[in-house]
Amino acid sequence: MPNWYWDVKPSDAPRIIVEPPGPRALSIVKNDESLIMQSFGRWYPLVIKRGVGPIIEDVDGNLYVDFNSGIAVMNVGHSHPRIIKAIRDQASEFTHYSLTDFYYELAVKHASMLIEITPISGGKRVFYANSGTEAIEGSLKIARGFFKNQRPYVMAFLGAFHGRTYGSMSLTASKPIQRFGFNPMMPNVIHAPYPYPYRCPFGKGLSEEECGEQALSFIEDWVFGRLVDPSEVAAVFIEPIQGEGGYVVPPINFMRGLRKITEKYGIMLVADEVQSGFGRTGKWFAVEHFGIEPDLIAMAKAIAAGLPLGAIVGKANLMRLPKGSHANTFGGNPVALAAGIEVINVIKDEDLLANASRVGDYIMRRFREEASSSRLIGDVRGLGLMIGVELVKDKVSKEPAIKELGEVLMRSFKRGVAVIGSGKSTIRIAPPLNIPIELAEKAVDIIIESIRSVERETFPS
Repeated sequence: MPNWYWDVKPSDAPRIIVEPPGPRALSIVKNDESLIMQSFGRWYPLVIKRGVGPIIEDVDGNLYVDFNSGIAVMNVGHSHPRIIKAIRDQASEFTHYSLTDFYYELAVKHASMLIEITPISGGKRVFYANSGTEAIEGSLKIARGFFKNQRPYVMAFLGAFHGRTYGSMSLTASKPIQRFGFNPMMPNVIHAPYPYPYRCPFGKGLSEEECGEQALSFIEDWVFGRLVDPSEVAAVFIEPIQGEGGYVVPPINFMRGLRKITEKYGIMLVADEVQSGFGRTGKWFAVEHFGIEPDLIAMAKAIAAGLPLGAIVGKANLMRLPKGSHANTFGGNPVALAAGIEVINVIKDEDLLANASRVGDYIMRRFREEASSSRLIGDVRGLGLMIGVELVKDKVSKEPAIKELGEVLMRSFKRGVAVIGSGKSTIRIAPPLNIPIELAEKAVDIIIESIRSVERETFPS
């Protein structure tokens, strides 16, 4: 192993030796803008050189505490020696041979491990893809194909992010720019309000439970009562915790009630765990917090420690598309599967689910304590290390503090914490699951100091 993994310790970070962005970073950013299509927005000019555990280094030698995990991907941290060894060992054997045309043992081994940790009872099957959006596309086909197009409708929720290819984009309802200019969308997609407790779409003053009940009533009374008969709905897609929508945790009664509705009408429930899976919330999958079992789970991101891999795990009786109807060339790549096997092993062996819960509880406690005196922090929510800190200009009107969010993120970056936002004005906190509490404490201190400095400028009197 390179000495890099062992030489950098949590006590070394953060370390800013050149004010970011430094000269090398600025040069790379300039070339990036001239060579790469800029159809995605960056939060700030962080140019990565390497990473170890929960620490990343930029090209100018600055060390940052990683509160992003590469957007909830590096759950076992950067450059984990067991992951690197698995990748190297497999790459020396073979790197590709199209699982959808031939066979290899790695896929059987990984699929059996994946089935073991997936919270669906009974017989299960796996389909491999390359990404989260492909896992959602495959889930769409499984749902419609199972019903042989007798149920042409699918449902998703406002605020949802399910991907950017056409089927998944049609389910997405997070930001208008993600759909602008790409119509027509896939037909027969219904969007219902998501019960966002802090901003309940059904009115102010409702408790979390009341918001959940209203969301369930809307589906029964308005969607099924006035728009489409439930017998024509193949599947309901839901993020157990909305990601791009603002790290929103729905009420427990809503998730349980939604499962009852789908069972009542024979509708598949598809959990999009692309961002919330693989220990991010302190359990293998976020649905476990709600005590429900979906029919299909779509996953990707953290499944293979940064290598492109996605998967669908579902009930065996549903995972039965006819031969030739769905396949791909690279899904289940052997190198990615080798990494994926070690991801599961590392999370188990290093007790990372418990660490995610322990450190997540600490981080939420710190921000909730700060919220009691802060004029900017409107809400703190989350499960495990999937935490949202929502900033507002006014705690009564709850006007999103969009500009202020950008300032907080930039100031945190310049002081050595890599953290981004979600929703309109929410700080998205998603460090690697192996982050020590001492390092999390330093990062939280910096973010809170950044919030306070922005707050002083926003509310000078």
